Amino acid sequence: MIIESIVGNVATLKKRSPHVERVYLESDDLVKRIQRVTTDHGNEIGIRLKENRELIDGDVLYMDEKNMIVVSVKEDDLLTIMPITIKQMGEIAHQLGNRHMPAQFEGDEMLVQYDYLVEELLQQLSIPHKREKRKVKQAFRHIGHRHD
Repeated sequence: MIIESIVGNVATLKKRSPHVERVYLESDDLVKRIQRVTTDHGNEIGIRLKENRELIDGDVLYMDEKNMIVVSVKEDDLLTIMPITIKQMGEIAHQLGNRHMPAQFEGDEMLVQYDYLVEELLQQLSIPHKREKRKVKQAFRHIGHRHD
């Protein structure tokens, strides 16, 4: 089976199939439009998305009356940063930007992939944080730029 488009996302689907197979992906794999994956039931499928779109957690790759195949993102090793003041937020955002480190935001939390040097920096700056395994909804994406 080759998947060329996304049916929808379980978060917004009104009707679902009773049987669910899952495709577990690393967050880095969400940006790949072409890949071969295996479901948790051992079925191999190809993904070749026609549209220029990234996968997100909960995307439905296939659905009929009885079955559906859903993308589930594996947990990442993250630093969850919880700055208390705007000064702390500015300091850590500046430092992470200098390192070209991608971040995501969920509520009042900043999420970055674990890096021991960033963890040491957070300790030095006394910025509240924790290391945890956690699912992210989308891939961490590096934003390219040039220094001219």
